Amino acid sequence: MRPATALLLLLTIGASPLALAQSSKYPPGFGPDPQLPEPERSLLPTVNVAPVERWQGDAKPVPASGFGVTAYARELDHPRWVYVLPNGDVLVAESNAPAKEDQGKSIKGAIIKQQMKKAGAATTSANRITLLRGLGPDGAATSRHVFLQGLHSPFGMVLVDKNLYVANADALLRFPYQEGQTTIAAAGVKVMDLPGLPLNHHWTKNVVASPDRKHLYIAVGSNSNVGENGMDKEEGRAAIWQLELASGKSRLFASGLRNPVGMAWEPSSKVLWTVVNERDELGNDLVPDYLTSVRDGAFYGWPYSYFGQHVDERIKPPRPDLVAKAIAPDYALGGHTASLGLAFYDGKLFPPSYQSGAFIGQHGSWNRKPHSGYKVVFVPFANGKPVGPPRDFLVGFLSREGKAHGRPVGVAQDKAGALLVADDVGNVIWRVAPAAR
Repeated sequence: MRPATALLLLLTIGASPLALAQSSKYPPGFGPDPQLPEPERSLLPTVNVAPVERWQGDAKPVPASGFGVTAYARELDHPRWVYVLPNGDVLVAESNAPAKEDQGKSIKGAIIKQQMKKAGAATTSANRITLLRGLGPDGAATSRHVFLQGLHSPFGMVLVDKNLYVANADALLRFPYQEGQTTIAAAGVKVMDLPGLPLNHHWTKNVVASPDRKHLYIAVGSNSNVGENGMDKEEGRAAIWQLELASGKSRLFASGLRNPVGMAWEPSSKVLWTVVNERDELGNDLVPDYLTSVRDGAFYGWPYSYFGQHVDERIKPPRPDLVAKAIAPDYALGGHTASLGLAFYDGKLFPPSYQSGAFIGQHGSWNRKPHSGYKVVFVPFANGKPVGPPRDFLVGFLSREGKAHGRPVGVAQDKAGALLVADDVGNVIWRVAPAAR
């Protein structure tokens, strides 16, 4: 290939020559075969919370070269998740953790509560879903409406036919929906109980529909870091459930997933993928969060092992039978990055190199030195599989002084093909699109 042609190709796909030259190199703790260090144990766990210093004035995160970012909506109340309806309306779950029975009653609980306040995550849950509509010349929504309220720490949302399903912290609810409506006054109907109190440490519950719309898949996180509250408290947790809509019957689809949050269907293979927050207190680089395809009936190791057969010696009694069954995930996403959001790109607005790749919202570490995450990354895919190292797509959430202007969570593709990013500390929905020429 001629040098001029090669340069034109690089500019067309939106990657720099340096990035492509390093395309086969994965950062430590990333990729399909990460090199894992030996576990580190200490009397006191690492705590390194980034204190909040929210965006001031017109400040905003920094997108990848060739893109621009605008505030689609500001002054929200802890926006965690975004879902785009078929008509282009955007639903935002403004939500936070429900009160926990053990919160602040132990030394560890008191420390966690204090640190979450420092990180801007100790706000009372708004318990509502807001609808954003339109796109003004400044890149912001032209109208905003309270769509649903009086919920219980809502998170995941999905529309199937004329029913909107909302995953609360303790139950999956169904609401009637008519296209174009800006509010729902009808009471929700409980479709399925989900593990909740008395502990409910990983409170977020996500939901997606199968491509044929016959099933829902519900992600439920663990009730502990690594089973320290007793495995009886983990019943139905650290798993993805499948619900058959026609019969109402549910079953465990996959297990051993410490805290699965984002779920999405890879466009070419129609296989379900998820991002998972792994366990803590084994060192700065253990255990990497990960992105993985989800196999029916598979066990992914938690809490007895990680990344396949790497045994976690803290779990008593051990379960070598389950360790032998544990499947290694497809792609590591770095230690303690708190990878939460997941969206595959199938739009036409972005350059072709983004087609079928995965955008991942990394909420950011609170227990690692130095910090990790605090950005949106892109993982390229081909033939239904990741094919290279992650690329930074939206950065600048963490200042050089280590203060958090914001923390990305949910990501979603809007109807025009732009990427929406929920920033729960900055209280903003960001919109990223190719920059105007």
